[in-house]
Amino acid sequence: MKDAHEVSTAPLVAVGLVGGFLTARETGIRPLGGAVLAAAGAYAARSWYAKKGWPAAAGLSLTYLGGFGASHPLAKKIGAWPAVLAVSAVSAAASYVVSDSADTK
Repeated sequence: MKDAHEVSTAPLVAVGLVGGFLTARETGIRPLGGAVLAAAGAYAARSWYAKKGWPAAAGLSLTYLGGFGASHPLAKKIGAWPAVLAVSAVSAAASYVVSDSADTK
């Protein structure tokens, strides 16, 4: 497993949200999509904690899970894919700014 300080969490967050949605959609097994979402989130949270401590890890975890939750009502207004892509972009951007950018290390 890669050292927690070397993990780029922004792409991981995007893969977790988009991959979780895609897995659930294509397999028809929602818990399997949830497993993808949870695995990516746990791996990212490990890095957030190692890089920035509990406050940042908690805030970014809430952003990640909040994005997942917000994508459902947002999908009713703009469609499933646009909603998933929008919340993924916001969560990934937050991860980049707080944890991954060069000036945060």
